[in-house]
Amino acid sequence: MLTLDDVWPLFALRLRSPRLELRLMRDDDLPAIVEAVLAGIHPADRMPFDSPWTDAEPEQLARDFAKYHWHLRTTVQPGTWTLDFVVLHEGRVIGMQDVRAENLARTKTVSSGSWLTRAAQGHGFGTEMRAAILLFAFDHLDVEVAESSAATWNASSLGVSRRLGYVDAGVTVVEPRPGEPNTMQKLRLDRENFPRPEWPLGVDGAAAARAELLKP
Repeated sequence: MLTLDDVWPLFALRLRSPRLELRLMRDDDLPAIVEAVLAGIHPADRMPFDSPWTDAEPEQLARDFAKYHWHLRTTVQPGTWTLDFVVLHEGRVIGMQDVRAENLARTKTVSSGSWLTRAAQGHGFGTEMRAAILLFAFDHLDVEVAESSAATWNASSLGVSRRLGYVDAGVTVVEPRPGEPNTMQKLRLDRENFPRPEWPLGVDGAAAARAELLKP
């Protein structure tokens, strides 16, 4: 009998760091993820994202969140995709980490974004989960450059990037909430400048992922 992993091979992809497991979000994960968001992931008076999606009322947030992530699956094609990883610690959802590519064969570049529930912040999880997707991208997807960005006031997110070797690469301004512009620091990491962690990354499903994500 076919399994869900057979139907959508990317569901078999697992990344394991010392404390965390990252796997592609499934529908069964949605309730726990939405609960983690509603528990709080940033100060109410500051919006760290390009879009103010966390401002929505809980019922609308849940529906919009589900529709957005369902849509991401339909856009996966070789070279251009977004992978949205659920981040688990001791089996419990504590956040999400995504990695995105556009025309990867030409650009050799990925970008990423993430969030952690407030209770999980301040324990080094942000650095560990970003390091996991960087190891996967550099070692399994032939990526040469990783990009990211964060609001200039978001010291914790900027700290993660700088601990992992990213350097400043200009700024841009967004306005997620009317009248509340954010100056966003863009960051760049070349593969040869990545300070690799001492721990090895465990990866399941790498071959199937390459077949789905890279041009033949």
